[in-house]
Amino acid sequence: MGSVATLMRQCVGLVLIYVLIFLAAVVTGTGNDILWLGLSLFCSLLFFVGISWRRHQEVLTMVNEIDRILHGGRQVQFSNCREGDLALLRNELGKMVDRLARTTATLQVERNGLANALADISHQIRTPLTAIGLMVANLETTDDPLERKRAVRALEDMLDRVSWLVATLLKIAKVDAGALKVAQRETAVTAVVNRALAPLAMTLDLRGIEVQVAVEEAAEFVGDERWCSEALENIVKNCMEHTEPGGVIRICGQSDALATRITVTDTGPGIAPEDLPRIFDRFYRAEAPEGAKEEGFGIGLSLAQSLVQAQGGSLHASNGTSGGARFDLVFPSLVV
Repeated sequence: MGSVATLMRQCVGLVLIYVLIFLAAVVTGTGNDILWLGLSLFCSLLFFVGISWRRHQEVLTMVNEIDRILHGGRQVQFSNCREGDLALLRNELGKMVDRLARTTATLQVERNGLANALADISHQIRTPLTAIGLMVANLETTDDPLERKRAVRALEDMLDRVSWLVATLLKIAKVDAGALKVAQRETAVTAVVNRALAPLAMTLDLRGIEVQVAVEEAAEFVGDERWCSEALENIVKNCMEHTEPGGVIRICGQSDALATRITVTDTGPGIAPEDLPRIFDRFYRAEAPEGAKEEGFGIGLSLAQSLVQAQGGSLHASNGTSGGARFDLVFPSLVV
């Protein structure tokens, strides 16, 4: 209604101007001049009213289509707009609608992913908490000092696992949110390997697993030593959990003009073909062999991949040519 009122005011103002021009022509002009001027003024008035009304209808059409978008509609054409400025407005509105539709779809996917992640986290935390509750109940009813000591040790181990799980989930959340501070400086592969193996040295020794390291002295890349070490530590830990006592884990590192590569292999059974596509999925654990104990929560490799990708690198899993699992960390060189 506001647009119609504006159009009417414009027409009234134009008519008044035309009347003044016509009166001036009557005073100063001849009969033929007055006639032709009157016809010209009348035709121009009709043209103005027609164009303005059509423009109003086109704008009203776009307003109605935008209103349908706001009430759940998605398919909008913004059609029948042939004037230059309205065509530009139509194109920009179309871009805006497409962008909003893509953003809405992305948010829906992220919302579903968040819901699934929360469900997985709830399940993963509930399991050890339930076990802790049972351990505490068993501890309260145990009189044997030796059995009580074993129960306390098992309880401490479970608490350490829960603490590691929570800390790891927080790190993954930081990576997902882009809040993880990653340094970009020259980092020696040797320093990364030594830092990654230090926390696992005693466990590797107790399991009787040998670690062979073959890293070029000049091998280095641009990245963050701390986070790369943590990624490598999770990979070595995964290999350790799937390698029998007496087995070997090999870590190789080299640099060339294109990239720095760190390769980790083990002498375990390797990765089953059906597990390879999901090996880096969060909370995914390959089915343990019959009689074997399941270890971990299935987020170590996921965290490792997230940390490597946050530094601009890539992490891939495969099976070695002579058996066993193989993990390749690749950090492209900034200057080729």
